[in-house]
Amino acid sequence: MFSRTVWIPCPSHVLTPRVGYSGNEAFSLGETRNKESNLSEENTKKTMTLNAGGSGYGSLSNPGFSNSVGGTEAAPLLIPEHEPEARQEWRPLSRDQLEEAAGGPGWRKFRSYLVLLFWLTWMALLATAIAIIVMAPKPVAQPLKWWQKSLFYQLQPGLQLDTTPERAGNPKSLYKELSYLRSLGVGTLILEGLFGSEVSPVNISATVQDSVTFPVIQSILQESNNAGLKVVLDFCDVDLLGLRKEEMDIEESNTLAQVKDVLGFWLVQGVAGFTICDTDEAYSEKTLLEWRNVFKEFNSEDESIILVKQRRDTLTPISSSNLNTTLVDVVIRSILPMSRHLLSGQEVSSAIETHLYRADNTGIWNSWMVGGKASEKLKKLLLVVLMTLPGSPAVEHDSDIVQTEDMALNLATSLREDDKSELDSSVRQKKAQHKAYALFSALSQSRAREEALLYGSFNFLPFHSSNFSNSTDPQPPPVLAFLRSWGCVHFLILLNTGSETHTLDPAWAQSLPEAGVFVASTGMDRLGEITLNKLQLQPHEAIVIKLFEAGAYS
Repeated sequence: MFSRTVWIPCPSHVLTPRVGYSGNEAFSLGETRNKESNLSEENTKKTMTLNAGGSGYGSLSNPGFSNSVGGTEAAPLLIPEHEPEARQEWRPLSRDQLEEAAGGPGWRKFRSYLVLLFWLTWMALLATAIAIIVMAPKPVAQPLKWWQKSLFYQLQPGLQLDTTPERAGNPKSLYKELSYLRSLGVGTLILEGLFGSEVSPVNISATVQDSVTFPVIQSILQESNNAGLKVVLDFCDVDLLGLRKEEMDIEESNTLAQVKDVLGFWLVQGVAGFTICDTDEAYSEKTLLEWRNVFKEFNSEDESIILVKQRRDTLTPISSSNLNTTLVDVVIRSILPMSRHLLSGQEVSSAIETHLYRADNTGIWNSWMVGGKASEKLKKLLLVVLMTLPGSPAVEHDSDIVQTEDMALNLATSLREDDKSELDSSVRQKKAQHKAYALFSALSQSRAREEALLYGSFNFLPFHSSNFSNSTDPQPPPVLAFLRSWGCVHFLILLNTGSETHTLDPAWAQSLPEAGVFVASTGMDRLGEITLNKLQLQPHEAIVIKLFEAGAYS
């Protein structure tokens, strides 16, 4: 604190009395002291007032030090003044000070509470995640046998072999197709037409039809196994028992033993199974039990299968009462009914819808084939149905699917032909073959890698088209739709069997995702993303769409 100095006058003539002065002097001195005492008090009051306008700071009316009576003597007087407080400068704590403060009991409790809160939060999140995983419904993949994952391909070797006089019975052209079929996703060949209706099981190798001799069948089996294809022999309409009704009681035991030898012979040759029809005599519990025993003897019970082609309207399941299991592994069903004429679009739609609505309670694995006759425009649509229905597809041989490796070269050569009429027809044929090959390849690859198409759930969807929303025609439109789902993956299959274009109603199947991506179509001309309410189905068109939430596909 700073102070201001103020001088206070003192009477300069006040002297110390000398010793030995007289009485008058003493009286006069006392009077003088009284006067000067009064004068001193007056001067003191005057000098206490600061002379702010004077030349000297803190000077009085009679400054200076004088020996006269009127002289005064200045004495300093300190008067404190209020000044602003000094600003305190902030300084960070040093390391030692920070460690000392952090080691206090308050901070220790705070840190303990934070650690406890962290672990409690972490445990709560972990428990919530486990509860969501446990309680959330998730599909459980069932283990599939090889025939449940396989794609069956029906082949007649007698029609594929070169039967010219110079090269009769030469199966080289068929060998080239085997590895090619495997590359398309085919897993099993069903060899049909090898045996006649009166083949004896005793001499079955010597009664093969036409140019397909026993050595040819052996080479086909060997080449198929080398290509990774399994082979199933078709015994439909073949009298394996070889018995007349009047001879049944006499030779039944001997003939059954011979049939066992025949089955064992073909199993040794590499055959993976046998096909019979539900109208054959072999379709009985006793016969199928004997066949199962033969499979056990050759240690091929899990690898060899029995397929049954259903020709009746309903199939009577055959199961063993002792084994409590079915004796048939696969049932091959026809989508279209057998007819002598080509079925119309409406008839095809009704047949497909019948199978979609009909529930299968037999518990046997299904395999689907076309069966009846349909127009060329509907064949591709039926192929899409076969490859997307639950079960294993059984595709009939199609020359458009089996292409040569130089197909692209032949197409380029055709474009350079001079004859315009032949050029147009050749190009159209080559393009049709290429589309058939591309469609089969896309469907086969999708079925092989997509769980929803292998063993996903099946839901038939009622269809509404904007073309028929205001129509008074009671007959439903020839458009079908169904959904294959596995978990969060959904595949939508749309089928237009009619000859008109149909647009999806925006209110149709509102629970489905709005967008999707094209997987395959009969024309193989649809690519990329699609919104369902903007989709138009062309005549005789089938479309496979993988659905997803809008904006989720990349």
